[in-house]
Amino acid sequence: MLLQLLKFISVTFIYLCGYFITTLGSNKEERVLKQGQWIYRYFLKMGPVYIKIGQILATRSDLIPQNWVKILRELQDNVPHMNEADTRKVITKDLPQAFEKVFSEFSFQPLATGSIAQVHSATLLTGQKVAVKVVKKNVRHQLKQNLDIIQFFVNILNFLLPSVQELGLPKRLQELRTLLIIQADMKQEAEKQEAVYTNFKNHPYVRVPAVIQDLSTSNLLFMEFVEGIPGKDVHKVELKRNLVAQRFQDTIYTMLYMHGLCHGDPHPGNVFFTKDGSIILLDYGITVQLSEDEKWGLSSFYYACTRKEWEIAVERFTQHFVTDKDYLIQNWSDYAEAIQRVLQYHFDINTTQWSTVSYFQDVSKVLRKYRARYTTNFTKVELVFLSCEGFASQIDPNIDIWENARKFTDRYSPYISPEVRDTFDAYFQKTSPSSLAMRDRANNSIVAPTHIHRYFFPSTYPVFVKKAYNSKVEDFDGNVFVDISCGYGPHLLGYAHPAINQALSECLANGFVNAIGSEAELKLAEMVVEALPGAEKAILSNSGTESILQALRLCRAYKKKDRVAKFEGHYHGFSDQGMVSSWFRFTGEKFDPQPIAGTQGSDSATVKNTLILQYGHTEGLERLRKEASELACVICEPMPSLLANYDIEFLSKLREICTEFDIPLIFDEVVSGFRVAYGGVQNLAGIFPDLTCLGKVIGGGLPCGAVVGKQKIIDIGRSSQDPFSDYEKKAFVGGTMSGNSITCVAGTAALTYLKTHPEIYVQLENNTNWLSQRLVEIGRSHGVPIQVKANRSIFSLTFSHKPAKYFREKQAGSNFKVNLALAYYMRKHGIYMPELHTLMLSAAHTQEDLDLICTAFDLSLQEMIEDRFFTL
Repeated sequence: MLLQLLKFISVTFIYLCGYFITTLGSNKEERVLKQGQWIYRYFLKMGPVYIKIGQILATRSDLIPQNWVKILRELQDNVPHMNEADTRKVITKDLPQAFEKVFSEFSFQPLATGSIAQVHSATLLTGQKVAVKVVKKNVRHQLKQNLDIIQFFVNILNFLLPSVQELGLPKRLQELRTLLIIQADMKQEAEKQEAVYTNFKNHPYVRVPAVIQDLSTSNLLFMEFVEGIPGKDVHKVELKRNLVAQRFQDTIYTMLYMHGLCHGDPHPGNVFFTKDGSIILLDYGITVQLSEDEKWGLSSFYYACTRKEWEIAVERFTQHFVTDKDYLIQNWSDYAEAIQRVLQYHFDINTTQWSTVSYFQDVSKVLRKYRARYTTNFTKVELVFLSCEGFASQIDPNIDIWENARKFTDRYSPYISPEVRDTFDAYFQKTSPSSLAMRDRANNSIVAPTHIHRYFFPSTYPVFVKKAYNSKVEDFDGNVFVDISCGYGPHLLGYAHPAINQALSECLANGFVNAIGSEAELKLAEMVVEALPGAEKAILSNSGTESILQALRLCRAYKKKDRVAKFEGHYHGFSDQGMVSSWFRFTGEKFDPQPIAGTQGSDSATVKNTLILQYGHTEGLERLRKEASELACVICEPMPSLLANYDIEFLSKLREICTEFDIPLIFDEVVSGFRVAYGGVQNLAGIFPDLTCLGKVIGGGLPCGAVVGKQKIIDIGRSSQDPFSDYEKKAFVGGTMSGNSITCVAGTAALTYLKTHPEIYVQLENNTNWLSQRLVEIGRSHGVPIQVKANRSIFSLTFSHKPAKYFREKQAGSNFKVNLALAYYMRKHGIYMPELHTLMLSAAHTQEDLDLICTAFDLSLQEMIEDRFFTL
């Protein structure tokens, strides 16, 4: 250590002398040039950590002279490299076979050389051209030396100067040490690169070289060779510079806000371009990984800033990105006011001269004053933002960083933008004045969470229906729309179906009853039990949510346990348990999700008592074994409606484990039951639960639900005729309107018609497949990235380049703004679809209807492109 310290002091002294002496007598321009050259040589001499500092400085033309920037840019991809002998030695040591048995060609002149590794072009014996990234000889030792020296001086400063202690430098240096040591491990880099490659696969303008895993080691990274224009030569790109800069900023923001895995060092040496402006991202030695909570925090904080909700912004920022908060909380009022002033200045008053550097400096001053600091990950995010802004400003010196950020935030928010609102305000005022008047009237008298004031996704222009028939709804202004919502599912036969209407007319003529027995109640129960193999009895209720609540209560009573297992993204109605980790909010790792309330007002004990699993991740089911002794049941949608697919292998494993440990398995087929097949998904998959929850279709369009399943569980809701025994062993599952005759008559009519017309399911499957294929073709014809998930009358649209296997991936890739606007554009062309909800077909949809849907989609995309929804 002493030797290293002496070397550091002597080298630093020599270069400082050179820095000052050689600039004496020079004019200002020559002096600045020579200073930059001495700094460049010093960084080279001192090793990888200092080279990394120089690379970051090279992106900060707003902080250092332009001549320095030009000189320090050489550190980004052109520092001294190993000679041929050392290069061959490092490579040969890690190859699975002899050098000549792997390569037909290998260029020992590096394409680029960085602080830790160098990159060579080569051709494998297979003929594939590759790039090989090689960790430099002794670089890990040099890193350790550099960091030990810096650690020594940081410790001294931290001991001597109280003001330095507030910065928390020792901890930050430890974080830097971890970051740089990882950067020298090509295996870890390969994993990160592969993950980013997957995230951007099929992206319209971002490319990531595919990793060749079989040949990669801790010292070697093999990847496909990609031709491109180096970042420093961005002037050779044919796309306009402002669009290139905006694409680059958008790419970084997409990684941070949406993917949660971001390139951590996006300087010009790590970014290449194609002639037409596509972005090629290289070098994943440094990445920033954000948890679901951090992604949420980042998005919600900046979104509050865009809406100028400063108090909320302060709360979100402090909650998610500030640590060591004791003193700050004690002085909250003064602290909040100080941070609010900073936010207002940068996000509102001074947006035309946005500077990330100034913003972070001002926030840091306030945090230091209140003895707090950024969290570790937000420090990394800060560096990414700084590098992004620095390079984006080099690409386009006139870039408006804040305006681009605002556009990005707007695109991924669930609220309609002012520009779209102005367009549609005028349109719907002209075409649908009655619906708008009813909307305003409703706002004075009712909260309508299903169709106007939707949670997360409010409807700005709701439709008020005067008449509904077949596949169509007609509003009070005479506008007729082909409906692809089907009332969120129940109208499988369409509106006003003759079989249902006739049954209802007869029931009304005879008078309908509730809380008194009727034959209709028996018939409906018998039909649903008969339709589900293994089911023995049923309990009727008034909705899918009620059936879920009843099923969970029965299972808790059966197992004498409270804990419930469910799957991330699965919505089981509006109960506290049903909404845990569903819809919009997730937490925990992808394959180790944790419970989080789906809404304010949820009982915290209920949330904590929920085990969250990932549907489709078979290995994750092992968590059931570990917690089997605590579980009352497992509930899942066998075919999650937003993903429109079911996984037979996964469901089989789930059934196997539940049987092994006698954990009741509940299938929530409220949406899929009798819609995807007579009975539901379980009849398609051949996998049967202990209990099935039904709703939607089984009421023939009227409110209805049912729990159907094993007698030993269902009978827990049946009285023993001993009140004391009932309290000790039974569960109450009442409902005054449950099994009322009018609902049961409608439901029996609907199910009877479906049972006697099995061709309906063939028709629905064919129509869904045809429509989904056409929608994809139309999207691609316009160059719009689109994913369509469709299965047996259920389908959804996601405007993303990336297919999603898991629910959180679908949410992360969704362009909410486009989906919201699409609903209103489609309305202009005669199609009603709900904003941001699963779409459905009914048996009443004709080929003419399907053609109209496709025409409306084609015209809507064309108009949305003209309105710049798909720019970049």
